[in-house]
Amino acid sequence: MLKFTLEHKDAASRARCGKIVTAHGEVATPVFMPVATQATVKTLTTEELVASGVEMLISNAYHLYLRPGGEIIEKAGGLHKFMNWPRPITTDSGGFQVFSLAELRKIEEEGVTFQSHIDGSRHFFTPESVVDFQLVLGSDIIMPLDECVHYPATRDYVEDSVDLTLRWAGRSKKRFMEKGKDSALFGIIQGSTYKPLRKKCCEEMVSMDMDGYALGGIGVGEPVELINEITDYTAALLPEGKPRYLMGVGTPPDVLEAVSCGIDMFDCVVPTRNGRNGQAFTASGEVQLRNAPFKEDFGPIERACGCFTCRNYTRGYIRHLFNTDELLGLRLVSLHNVYFYVKLIQACREAIRGDRFSSFKKEFLGAYTS
Repeated sequence: MLKFTLEHKDAASRARCGKIVTAHGEVATPVFMPVATQATVKTLTTEELVASGVEMLISNAYHLYLRPGGEIIEKAGGLHKFMNWPRPITTDSGGFQVFSLAELRKIEEEGVTFQSHIDGSRHFFTPESVVDFQLVLGSDIIMPLDECVHYPATRDYVEDSVDLTLRWAGRSKKRFMEKGKDSALFGIIQGSTYKPLRKKCCEEMVSMDMDGYALGGIGVGEPVELINEITDYTAALLPEGKPRYLMGVGTPPDVLEAVSCGIDMFDCVVPTRNGRNGQAFTASGEVQLRNAPFKEDFGPIERACGCFTCRNYTRGYIRHLFNTDELLGLRLVSLHNVYFYVKLIQACREAIRGDRFSSFKKEFLGAYTS
């Protein structure tokens, strides 16, 4: 049920724009997906996200499996109805939890045993069960179970991990072909920072003819320069006619670097996580609104911004909210940050269509980092 159309490539870079069509509507690419881990983008309503121009969200199958569970979501009519989100949803498999909850899991050929971080209960995930659960959710784009390794890791370990990820991907594809109908299944490219292993994973994953391809295992501790190098290298190996998704990256400069490599989809917790800590993103860089200089600042977070927060509230008031532990402060900065990311991606698309992405990127980074 997924169709990707490549509409234009920038003349001076590998940046590109296009369109993804899913069962729940169309998405213009490049696209930024706010993270709705537990069927919510923290502190924000569906109506606020729609008003901000958000086209697609990403949720997490591992967390939704634990709470509230597939039975409740299925009774609600699927994840879209459960969370009142009418637009496309991507769901991650829980593979990153294999990475981040290392002390609470055991990896075997058949699958992964998880010890719940909530109550200690044990659960066993297989590639097949993870596909089944995401089909119950009604996800538009499904991520298969994979292994995301720590950085640094030895080449031998990473090679074994890539082989396991590929075997799991084959099993996921088989189950998806048996049961999938209104969804799409992506393949996840692993290989850490070893280019030959990235190349091997790309070649074998592409031979499975997935609906799209995600770059996993990036942004897990590497220096920024290496993140950009591996992203650029891996993206160039992927087929032009399928969407490319960089998982879990990142800041506005990270996003622009990835767009220039030909990446189509992004997700990251940065806009909302940093927003809940009082950090706002602007065209001239990050602003920490908790700081004393904003005590008597009665202007918006960013004067040129059209978001609800900037149209109605001041820096001084938002600082007051944070200093008094009022929840509204978290909401207002998170809302501004999500809007900022959406508008940044929209500007990227416009620049690509006008064959001026390289100059746009240079101008943006010059103002942002000055």
